[in-house]
Amino acid sequence: MQAQQREHIDRVMQTVAGGIVQPGTAGDSLIHDSWRRCALDYRLDPTRMQDAIILPSHRLREHQDQMDEFLQIARSGMQALYQHVAGLDYVVLLTDARGVTVDFLGDLNSDHSLRRAGLYLGSDWSEPLAGTCGVGTCISTGQALTVHQGDHFDATHIPLTCTTAPVFDGRGRLNAVLDISALRSPQSKESQHLALQMVQIYAQHVENASFLRQFRHDWVLRLSASPQFLEVNPDYLLALDAAGRVIGHNRRAQMLLQDCVAGPLIGAAFERLFDARLDELGHFLHAYPAERRAIAVAGSGERLFLLATPAPAASRAAPLDAVVERAPVPAPLAALCGGDPALARQIARAARFVDSPIGLLLTGETGSGKEFFAKALHASSARRGRPFVAVNCAAIAETLAESELFGYLPGSFSGAGSRGKRGLVQEADGGTLFLDEIGDMTLALQARLLRVLAEREVLLVGATRPVPVDIRVIAATHCDLEALVRAGRFRADLYYRLNGAQLVLPPLRERTDLGWLIERMLANHCSGDEAATPALSLDARTRLLAHHWPGNLRELHNAVEYAGSLCSHGRIELDDLPDHLAGAPRLQPLAVTSALTSTSDSAWASASVSSAATAPADEAAQLLQHLAATRWNVTEAARRMGLSRMTLYRRMQRWGIASPNQRGGGAAGVTPVTPGP
Repeated sequence: MQAQQREHIDRVMQTVAGGIVQPGTAGDSLIHDSWRRCALDYRLDPTRMQDAIILPSHRLREHQDQMDEFLQIARSGMQALYQHVAGLDYVVLLTDARGVTVDFLGDLNSDHSLRRAGLYLGSDWSEPLAGTCGVGTCISTGQALTVHQGDHFDATHIPLTCTTAPVFDGRGRLNAVLDISALRSPQSKESQHLALQMVQIYAQHVENASFLRQFRHDWVLRLSASPQFLEVNPDYLLALDAAGRVIGHNRRAQMLLQDCVAGPLIGAAFERLFDARLDELGHFLHAYPAERRAIAVAGSGERLFLLATPAPAASRAAPLDAVVERAPVPAPLAALCGGDPALARQIARAARFVDSPIGLLLTGETGSGKEFFAKALHASSARRGRPFVAVNCAAIAETLAESELFGYLPGSFSGAGSRGKRGLVQEADGGTLFLDEIGDMTLALQARLLRVLAEREVLLVGATRPVPVDIRVIAATHCDLEALVRAGRFRADLYYRLNGAQLVLPPLRERTDLGWLIERMLANHCSGDEAATPALSLDARTRLLAHHWPGNLRELHNAVEYAGSLCSHGRIELDDLPDHLAGAPRLQPLAVTSALTSTSDSAWASASVSSAATAPADEAAQLLQHLAATRWNVTEAARRMGLSRMTLYRRMQRWGIASPNQRGGGAAGVTPVTPGP
């Protein structure tokens, strides 16, 4: 064995040093590329003889908790595969995307030998750590492959044969690796050809089962070249949202359809992928004979058979776009916007999902109004009148979080009340549970929450039987959850469950309806009494419109409340604003005319958020608002207002509005001029 190991080490070193394919490794470019990565990128020493690395149980549990629901699904596929290969002395491993073995099936009589070789629960087979190996090289390349005996980088592993296939999630990311390995095998690598076919088949079974579980609340399209296998074993899977856009796919569908779109497949419209209209999707339901459900792939013309399964909440008789695409905007949602195009688009999307069972994720900067938006969604839905329970995940003490969220039975822990307590999840039964700052929730609580969302039941602390709950979940965060998932600080399966549809709220500095918001907040300050609502002086209005608003709606609300309480004679002056606003460099008075008469002025009036009756001075302030919202990008401001750039320049000149760049820096403002004709 020592001579074999020395020969293997020499072969690896020669290949890495000279880039020459050496005999004895089946001429496999994937293997040689991996050897070079190990030596040049990971700085691994081919002369080392490293024992297998097995993680301690607490660290293994952390990896398993990250994919708890997926493991339950994958276990069935592993057991079916093991029944085929157990008699040939193989073991079956499932690793996560980082190469840690999170599940294992093997002969316990060989327990010691398997553990020593690393074919065991908790073993770390990442390529930067273990070198060229089945799992690690599969993760690095994204391809199914066999790493057979001398293909391994580390000479310790050359007795092994390892055959692996990747398992992807519904967005095309690597989710896990399925592996069958043996301590001993025939010398020829071709002896593992059948093993490679089998592991690929079962990896696809696991991937498809996980996909169908994840998107069971959405429209799912099953496609296959054969109508006989369309229902039981489809080749391609797609999930669509209510607007007919792709929100999920299996790996084979991604490979088939990625050439139909210029960018990612996620978000692509149904019509771009197939030679059919979205309103024809009803013709591909189960009620129609399979042979009549053929469809052509856009571009290639390849014909497949399609079975469309509607979302549970949708009418099976109606096409997808007719179910929710034309949903009107309910009054509570419409009341959030005064004409800002970006926010209006998000509200129009939200209107389609008010009674949908899918999870909603609200993102945006702190203070951008996520809780107001969630309350408006609740008030617009069939759950209005039932509880709306808001939970700030960042504010609950970690020691109390579990009992606060899920409740507890009497005497279930030290300090528990004698009467027990319903948790916040139960309090939301029949209504909406709003999880604010979800990115700050601990991993342990994430696992408990995932169970609630998956099974629609909650297990109280100290209880043995769960209690069913009927809740709509809306989550919100200012964090980048995908980055937290990549860092291992947020569960991927929980992220995808919460992110059925994502709505992005624009920051206040980018909104063009700021003037409307100010007036509305002033009216609310006076309890809606228009007669008592203070007026804004031009200086005060201009200062409010030009401010950057890092605190978003919270900062604006505080500023309006402060000024409304401090002003006298029913008018807010510049000095009535908070110090950080009033203390900024004072703007010059604005000279105005009595009316705007040109054709371009009519276009301005139609584009303005305010009404056509707005005074000319206020119209100039609104123009300043658009410029400030676009950070003085005149081209973008003109586009938003529906004007030509030259028309916008003429108006800036008419009202004496100058860019900070033209004035050599400083606050945005106006200079006194005599208006032109």
